[in-house]
Amino acid sequence: MYKNRSHDGSANICGKKISAWRKETRPLMSQRELAQKLQLEGIDLDKNAIQRIESGKRFVTDLELKAFAKILGITADELLE
Repeated sequence: MYKNRSHDGSANICGKKISAWRKETRPLMSQRELAQKLQLEGIDLDKNAIQRIESGKRFVTDLELKAFAKILGITADELLE
């Protein structure tokens, strides 16, 4: 069965950008804090899921992408560029 992957083998194209934007927040936002903020938006992810997304090992749904963008204060398009 074929699995959708980017040219570098990653399961998503936004994980590295999510990680970079999260690390640029002041004060620094941990993966656990990001997971807690996502849960307040109705997205049930834990710290481990955030780690898998940032490392490109997990797909990101459109609902998750929208919530990431809202929490990080950017647009979904910026995460997909």
